Amino acid sequence: MAVSVKQMLEAANAAVPKITPAQARELIGKGNALVVDVRDAPEVEKSGKIAGAVHVSRGMLEFRADPESPYHDKNFSKDKEVILYCASGGRSALAAKVLKDMGYQHVYNVGAFKDWAESGGAIDRPIEPGM
Repeated sequence: MAVSVKQMLEAANAAVPKITPAQARELIGKGNALVVDVRDAPEVEKSGKIAGAVHVSRGMLEFRADPESPYHDKNFSKDKEVILYCASGGRSALAAKVLKDMGYQHVYNVGAFKDWAESGGAIDRPIEPGM
């Protein structure tokens, strides 16, 4: 049976807690969190990313998160609190659900990058071309 994006988002939002930027900062402050930016590279280059976040485009997430993959990123560990975000919260919700399906237990969606930035969250600014 085919499912729509709306249905996929509803399932993702039901499976993964949505947290506020303040809650995300609290989790990060505990020292065992991985923050993952799932936006595409041009988006990150334009706006920067949450300070200390790992950029893994949505299309590569499963490969970076799976320890058996030759593309595994050692930042990913199932004992960490994993906090995801994107431009509006949709891709991060779907990505977070995938991580839950892969056995990650502590996965959260902080939603939109702009919400983080507007709340005063620390940002790693993009490097100007030629610098």
